[in-house]
Amino acid sequence: MSNVYEERSAMIAAGELQSFVPFGREHCKNHPNAVNLQLRQLQPASELWSSDGAAGLVGSLQEVTLHEREKEFWQLRKGSGSSAGQVEYEEELYAAGNMVIWSRGSKGQASNVYKAFTVDSAVQQALWCNFTVRHNKKSTQEIVEQTVCIAQSTCVNVHSVSGKDFISPLPFQVSTLWPTKFGLLFERKNVMSDAPLSPPREHLPTLFSMLHPVDEIAPVVCSSTGLFDIPRIQYVSDSMLRVVFTCCDPSIIMTYDMVQCTHTVWALRKVTPEEQSMVLKCPEQATLVQGILGASFLNNHLRNSCGLDSPGSPLHCHALHNQNRMTSSPSMHSRAHSPTISNMAALSRSHSPGMASPSFSGAQRFNLSCHSLSARGHSLLPLSNSTLNETLLVPEMEPIKPDLCIEQLWSETVSTSREKSCQASKIFLSSDLCENKYLCFLVESHQQLRCVKFLESNNQSQLIFVSVVSVPAKDAAPLEDIGCMLVLETSGSLVLYTGVTREENDADVFLLHSFLHIYGIFVLSFVMLRRSPGLMDLVPFLSAVLLLLAQMGMMPSPVSEVRGSVMHHESSWLEDCTFQQAVPHIHALRDAVSNRVTLELSSGSMLRITVPEIATSDLVKRCLQAIRLILPKDTAMKVLIKWYNNYNAPGGPSMHLEWNLFVTCVMTLMGYNTERLAWTHNLHFEVPLSPVIAPKKARPADTGSDEDWEYLRSSDYHWQLSMRQMVSVLGQRASAPPVEEEDSGPALCVDSSALLFPHIPALFYVLHLLYEDLKLDALQRSGAQALVGLLHQLARDLQLEEYIDLYWRDYPSFIKPFTKSCVIDQGRCRSMLNWPSFLTAEPPCVFNWLSSCLRGHSVPPFPYMPNICERTRLLVLSYALYVVGDENAVSTEVSKYLTKISAGELRSILYRSCPYLGKPSPNLTLPIRDAIYQCREHPCSDWSEEVCALIGRQDLTKQANKVTLSVGKSVSVLPSEADEEEDGMTDQHPEVTGLIWSQDLREQEVRRLLQSSRPIRVNVPHLPELSDHEYIEEKENKLLQLCQRTMALPVGRGLFTLFSYRPVPTEPLPVPKLNLTGRAPPRNTMVDLNSGNIDVPPNMTCWPSFHNGVAAGLKIASASQVESAWIAYNKPKNAELANEYAGFLMALGLNGHLTKLATLNIHDNLNKGHEMTSIGLLLGVSAAKLGTMDMSITRLLSIHIPALLPPTSTELDVPHSVQVAAVVGIGLVYQGTGHRHNAEVLLAEIGRPPGPEMEYCTDRESYSLAAGLALGMVCLGHGSNLIGMSDLNVPEQLYQYMVGGHRRTHTGMNREKHKSPSYQIKEGDTINVDVTCPGATLALAMIYLKTNNRSIADWLKAPDTMFLLDFIKPEFLLLRTLARCLIMWDDILPNAEWVNSNVPQVHQKNALIVLWPSAQGFFLVLQSQAHDYIIAGACMAVGFRFAGSANTDAFECLYKFARTFMQSLTATTVAVVGLYNLQTCLSMVLIAISMVMSGSGDLKVLQLCRFLHRRTSGEMNYGFHMAHHMALGLLFLGGGRYTLSTSNSAIAALLCALYPHFPAHSTDNRYHLQALRHLSVLAAEPRLLVPVDVDTLKPCHALLDVTYKETQWYEETTVELMAPTLLPELHLLKEIKVKGPRYWELTIDISRGTQHLQSILSRDGVLYVKLRAGQLPYKEDPQGLNSRLTPNPEVRVFQPEAISDFTSDTALLSFAEYFCNPSKNNKHKQTLFSAILYECVTQENPEMLPTYVAIDQAVSGVEQGQVCETFALGQMRLVLELCESHMLQCRLNSPHRKGRGLLLSSEFLPVMKSAIGSALDCWLSGDHLLRAYLKGQTLGEGTDANMLASFLLYHSLPSFRKMTSADLEGKVLSKCSPVPPIKMLELKC
Repeated sequence: MSNVYEERSAMIAAGELQSFVPFGREHCKNHPNAVNLQLRQLQPASELWSSDGAAGLVGSLQEVTLHEREKEFWQLRKGSGSSAGQVEYEEELYAAGNMVIWSRGSKGQASNVYKAFTVDSAVQQALWCNFTVRHNKKSTQEIVEQTVCIAQSTCVNVHSVSGKDFISPLPFQVSTLWPTKFGLLFERKNVMSDAPLSPPREHLPTLFSMLHPVDEIAPVVCSSTGLFDIPRIQYVSDSMLRVVFTCCDPSIIMTYDMVQCTHTVWALRKVTPEEQSMVLKCPEQATLVQGILGASFLNNHLRNSCGLDSPGSPLHCHALHNQNRMTSSPSMHSRAHSPTISNMAALSRSHSPGMASPSFSGAQRFNLSCHSLSARGHSLLPLSNSTLNETLLVPEMEPIKPDLCIEQLWSETVSTSREKSCQASKIFLSSDLCENKYLCFLVESHQQLRCVKFLESNNQSQLIFVSVVSVPAKDAAPLEDIGCMLVLETSGSLVLYTGVTREENDADVFLLHSFLHIYGIFVLSFVMLRRSPGLMDLVPFLSAVLLLLAQMGMMPSPVSEVRGSVMHHESSWLEDCTFQQAVPHIHALRDAVSNRVTLELSSGSMLRITVPEIATSDLVKRCLQAIRLILPKDTAMKVLIKWYNNYNAPGGPSMHLEWNLFVTCVMTLMGYNTERLAWTHNLHFEVPLSPVIAPKKARPADTGSDEDWEYLRSSDYHWQLSMRQMVSVLGQRASAPPVEEEDSGPALCVDSSALLFPHIPALFYVLHLLYEDLKLDALQRSGAQALVGLLHQLARDLQLEEYIDLYWRDYPSFIKPFTKSCVIDQGRCRSMLNWPSFLTAEPPCVFNWLSSCLRGHSVPPFPYMPNICERTRLLVLSYALYVVGDENAVSTEVSKYLTKISAGELRSILYRSCPYLGKPSPNLTLPIRDAIYQCREHPCSDWSEEVCALIGRQDLTKQANKVTLSVGKSVSVLPSEADEEEDGMTDQHPEVTGLIWSQDLREQEVRRLLQSSRPIRVNVPHLPELSDHEYIEEKENKLLQLCQRTMALPVGRGLFTLFSYRPVPTEPLPVPKLNLTGRAPPRNTMVDLNSGNIDVPPNMTCWPSFHNGVAAGLKIASASQVESAWIAYNKPKNAELANEYAGFLMALGLNGHLTKLATLNIHDNLNKGHEMTSIGLLLGVSAAKLGTMDMSITRLLSIHIPALLPPTSTELDVPHSVQVAAVVGIGLVYQGTGHRHNAEVLLAEIGRPPGPEMEYCTDRESYSLAAGLALGMVCLGHGSNLIGMSDLNVPEQLYQYMVGGHRRTHTGMNREKHKSPSYQIKEGDTINVDVTCPGATLALAMIYLKTNNRSIADWLKAPDTMFLLDFIKPEFLLLRTLARCLIMWDDILPNAEWVNSNVPQVHQKNALIVLWPSAQGFFLVLQSQAHDYIIAGACMAVGFRFAGSANTDAFECLYKFARTFMQSLTATTVAVVGLYNLQTCLSMVLIAISMVMSGSGDLKVLQLCRFLHRRTSGEMNYGFHMAHHMALGLLFLGGGRYTLSTSNSAIAALLCALYPHFPAHSTDNRYHLQALRHLSVLAAEPRLLVPVDVDTLKPCHALLDVTYKETQWYEETTVELMAPTLLPELHLLKEIKVKGPRYWELTIDISRGTQHLQSILSRDGVLYVKLRAGQLPYKEDPQGLNSRLTPNPEVRVFQPEAISDFTSDTALLSFAEYFCNPSKNNKHKQTLFSAILYECVTQENPEMLPTYVAIDQAVSGVEQGQVCETFALGQMRLVLELCESHMLQCRLNSPHRKGRGLLLSSEFLPVMKSAIGSALDCWLSGDHLLRAYLKGQTLGEGTDANMLASFLLYHSLPSFRKMTSADLEGKVLSKCSPVPPIKMLELKC
């Protein structure tokens, strides 16, 4: 049998013809691009002839051009940003002159400019390119950045869609830019290639890459295999190799060898690290690249070649593996000396592996050729045989690593006679209808289109090129959307190809259609395709452009004259040169996008056409998809081509008739005679018979005829319009439409020679599976009805009775007995049918499968087709997961429930993306909806945004967007004067603070206490004996006393306003004024300290201004966008504000923004030598790099610390306070690292002795303390595990610093510095414990923090004898007690007994009088001071232990001691202890209380702070005011949003900030550097949880259940808190839950990790909550008495107008309006619908409303006997079975469901079940068709047949054949619904 596949000529209609003009061309006409020319036109001619007249003349002549239009080019592409829901659009990139226009347009919208660019010089090239950047340094996720690249002669401009602009200079001349998957590819221009004396080969890299605009341009290397399969890496340096094509997916490039005249395909990938190292090991190669990319001048070629270079290497590169070097002749580098050897063929993988591959060995030194800009182009270097040393000395540079590598995949075969000029002019990728992929390249000089078929390997990592087929063509363009390509043949014909295949060494070229009709343009071609020894034989015979040209006025002859001459021979067109010249013909194709392409005519005009799709109906697309899936590839291709030719004929069917045409076409291909089948004959009325048998032809004339009118009158359409309406009005039964008389011949037979006849069973089965999938979608129900007719016919002919019964039960009114039944011969014909193994006699029914699953029966895997039956797959797996309870159903055990039907590889072209799942029937998805509802009730807080949107939790969806609170201006209650001066505290969250402290105005009171911008009220009574001058002095002295308090306020204000402000990048940071003036009542006269009446301390405001700057900077939130330019922008020009800017810099470091300050700015600030700026900058950068061991910061700090400099270094004059800051900075940068060298230096610095010439003699205490604190931070919490420091004896040395003794000899680098003693301080060899004790004590405490090391703690015990007490200062006892308690962390208890237990018995009050009654004076004072300091130290320890916890016991304990100390201030004992000592202890206890109640704003602590704020006389100096207002700031830390942590790092920061020795005056830094007071910010952490209503976006109250983990002190405990509230430390918590019933429940499980909760707290603590329907927020209804839900549970309905209080959904409001209002029409339904609506709205599951309505409609249809289809009844049966399923009963009775059913009301289903049961029983009692059905008799039509189908379906009765073959009482009926067996027997009898 001859395998000849012929396709007759067909005509295809292409639509949307329109004239095409690039949009950018029109836009450029109005672009102001000729500015210079306009200026010259305005300039007088005389001025052009200036002194440099020649220059003016040349400048004028340069603007004259001989071209009418400047060079332009453009490209089009499909819109890359379009998603499934958006309209597809086209993008155009147009370039002309120095302009580039990026425009967009679609079918329904005109083109518009998206972006426009203007560059400095002419645009050489413009293209789209995508760059990939990593999300962050740690993440491997890459983000694609879409850009436009504009190439100029010297640079490339890169403009991203996000607005970023880059300019990348070009180090060499570039010929072409190519976009790739990884970035840009540069092809270097060979400027010497045109010179006659230039060598044929240029041994320089010619191909370069750039992965990102900020990256360097790197050369591309080639990977190949040398001798003995040794991999070789070499640069691409062949100047004769040209890149002609690049592709991103797959990542390939195509090159053309200008000497070999061959094309080669290469894979483009990233270089592996091994390949990079191979390249960098070769120094000659590094010299090569440096010479090209790094040299500042241009050179000639330097060739010093050695090695075994292959003659004529296409890459001519250098091997990087080691081989013996040999000299070779220079002629070996020229391809001209070896014309017959193809190195490309040697590299090709298609040759024998035994063939020796050429070796590229040796090393060559060469540089870039001379790109001289001079006119003569003389060489700058000697000849090519000179060496590098004679020509150029390239400085050493770091070699540039290659980024990309190419690897050969395929190469053309080299013919013996080399054909020149065969470079491809157009290359593209194409695919056919079965998704075979081809690489097509057009060789225009030979008029050939060569198509290379390629496949992907199994792992999709490699491409395999299979075959090459050549097609005669002048031009071609791909049509991606329809899997074809449009070919312009040599005769001018337009032909559509759908790919090529190779079989048995013969080629089949599938010609999709040979006739393209483009509205008025007829392009005709007759093609016969046959197998032959050649590839194909295409016989085109005519091509003409007629109608359009006549319409355009280009052709004078009338169109009608040519209609009859369509079938002329080809020569009539080709030989008629006059006609050919007169009529414009198609010259080229370009700009193919989707299925649209532009035709270039010979006249220069362009037309844009649209080639039609393969189908428009979704049903037809899915049927074609199924056909392609199950049929062999060749057969499927023929079917698709046949369908495409008939469907897209001119005047083809409309969309609603597409299905009818498809059915007729497919059945004809199966062998049916559709003319003799009544149901196919009458499918539609205006389409003539079978389009396959009678193809459509264009009408010969536009006028009508009488035959047309008669045809209409006798058509079925006329009968449908006239007869059916009339008989329906008369109430009679409609008769059948008139049909032709059937032949009385033999029965109809199916043609067994038809193309699809052997595949009828397989096609039937896949279409049946598609039908089952369509049944699940309510929107596709009409498609199922259309498909069931075809399936019914095939099932009858295949004698599949069970399928016939299934279709009749689904559509009892549609499936009627057919009058015609085609017969398939049981003999020969039936044996020709291919019966697939998966075709079973039992039809797969998804409804029956789900029913069996619900009943608990074992179910076989359900068949499905991937990407076609997606609804079936999802529904089956959902039931398996939810109903069966198999958690592995969607992962490892999918095959247990699904079996995939596939014939070979799955091919998909119609569904490029995930198929649309449609709208599944609500009853079928009830289990899924119930699972969604349960997830909605009990969600996880860390679910993704998509999951939260699916379950309907808008609060969680909003939470995933990571938004913060919007800051509103707080309402000020201060007088109007406060509004005039910014107080720096206006950026709080008034809505949040109003919820936290809603009962009083404590926040406004704190603002009043901490404001420093208003003048101070100076109220001094004017005594009579005082003169006016003395009175003025009294007022100024009073003002000076009040200023001590004002200057201390900024420290507390910085804590209060912490992280509350987000700056605007264009505005400077507002810094409140530090006002030190006063107003004296009653006249409000000004009081100033600058009058000179009293002595004011010098530099009194330096440190207060510093603190003021820190307070202003601490307002900036950590999440703010702060850049280096903004930091420099805030630098004041006034030198008086330099101290504030220094504090601002330190604050930026504390909140993490100083890392963004440029290094140049840091050094610029340090070089000025301003002491305050240096302190703030050093501490700021150290805090920003906390614990990072950053080397750059270490070097910066070491310059300011002499101990860290080499002994021979130059001594720098560094101020003492700067040294102190630098030492603390070392501790911060190396915190917790245990760095040995720094620990050793800091240990020695604690006891640094004073040196000569007053070195280290002043303020030694602060330096020693700083060294101790830094040492403690470096070894923080290490305890005895100080690795590598055992020889330092750190604890013993610190103990010696505490108790004193002989000084140890200094060792190390700085021992020479301490040889000379001090001339002023005589300490000798003894340690001065007054200097070293504080630092050593705190260092010991921080090293052994929380270690519970009792042996070390015993060193810190207070002396228990009066003798030992005499050797220690009383204030040091506070530090020792605090240090001891911090070491014994777990022993700290929040009660007074524990606090008093720290005082030795001998120091207890009254103990001294009992032991020594005569003791007086000194001992009593010493004992009292020791007692008070020990108590204060123990209270501080309680504050550290319970910081930020708001522990009630700790607060009451500390509050009691604070009251005791306050009473002591007014008692007689103040003379014994001392006012200063009592005030110090009181301040420490007050700070301890504030630490415990940090962020809570406790009212009692606020009263204490306000009381101490008012005290300004006596011993209340600057330091005490600082302590009190620090306590106030800690109490309201961050405006109540922050609190303190108890981590090791936080305790270290608090020890530095709260050191219990405050400055005596504003310039005092002797014992402690004032700047360290701000380090307490490092201990703050956000722990305020703020519920925000997701609907109103306002903060609200919500009830929380906070569960604590079990610890050694308490069991697992749950407490109830009303949010907004401060949470405890997260490591103590197990779970946080938002309680009902007002809000939807939400659980945050912290046991699995705190990251999610930390992210919430870091974003202002916003936790979105959703109010339940009918509930009111706590602010409106605190007691819950005003709920909109009725308190009477028996009332289940409400008035329709009340629904607006529950929901704003327009659908529900409309339902209430139209169905719940009482009316005459639906009065009996009003109560039911109101109850349903009430149930859905109050339970917040409105998605269940369609389920209720669908069940009600199903019952109503059965009751009224109006059942056209039984899907609704079958779904109701599934709902009943689901609710009665035993598998779900246990799940429904679980505690968390609280007795709720399966989303349906418990009363609704029984009522519906009873109603439908009654209706069916009523029908069963009458005379019906059930008896006839059971006996297998023929059924009639009408209502009884519909009711019979409903009865059988509802009771799940099997077909009558099954019932006759099995016992009625056996297992068949046992699987059905309970039907009385006696009644069944009676019916059968």
